[in-house]
Amino acid sequence: MSQTDNLPRCRWCDGAPEFPAYHDTEWGFPVADDQRLFEKVCLEAFQSGLSWRTILSKREHFRRAFLGFDVDPARQQERGQLV
Repeated sequence: MSQTDNLPRCRWCDGAPEFPAYHDTEWGFPVADDQRLFEKVCLEAFQSGLSWRTILSKREHFRRAFLGFDVDPARQQERGQLV
């Protein structure tokens, strides 16, 4: 249980202030939208070796670099164009 609102959550949610919202709205929810799936794949790939808290805190930077996680424009970028 969360310390602040008594909602049932996994214990890892107490690890960072970003985690409860992520847990409640994204973690464990199926993704059918291509753009959201592309975002999840990109974030998971960059997470390798980093903490998930770091990735979540940099999410807006990734969103800008990958053109809003829109697959078509991101796919058309040339090597070295990623911001």
